[in-house]
Amino acid sequence: MLLKVAKVHAEISDARNDFIPFGTLREHKLTTRLVRENQTIAVEDLAVKNMVTNRKLALSISDASWGELVRQLEYKCDWYGRTFVKIDRWFPSSKRCGHCGHIVDKLPLNIREWDCPKCSTHHDRDVNAAKNILAAGLAVSAPVTHGGNPHRPWRLPLGEDRAGLSVERT
Repeated sequence: MLLKVAKVHAEISDARNDFIPFGTLREHKLTTRLVRENQTIAVEDLAVKNMVTNRKLALSISDASWGELVRQLEYKCDWYGRTFVKIDRWFPSSKRCGHCGHIVDKLPLNIREWDCPKCSTHHDRDVNAAKNILAAGLAVSAPVTHGGNPHRPWRLPLGEDRAGLSVERT
């Protein structure tokens, strides 16, 4: 009986690794590729522990292993000398128009596409959020010359940047 239970658990684990984009080996390959191909990695600092408490999302979030993905990106950026930027979870990445910068007041989670009331640009919620997170990460990580010497970059202190974002840089 114990052997049957172990086989069922192994089958479930294998199925998850086959169909979930972030299985252990795939996750390492993906994060290594992302870090090697990019100078700056920007991620949203999501409260994964809080999100797992939502019964509707818990299994999907746990299966996707978001926290592990971010952990691997962070240490690999350190290894490869890349910049890793965490954008504050309260930054309105989904609600900010990536074209004109307008922030909509409310954008419920069930709304997947929206039009900016200011510039009429049509947005896919997730694509727009990704573009805004990238822009925020690049704004934070871009060196600012100080004292007129372009070869000696000066970075803004932690938690400050030119775009007015609250960030954590590692």
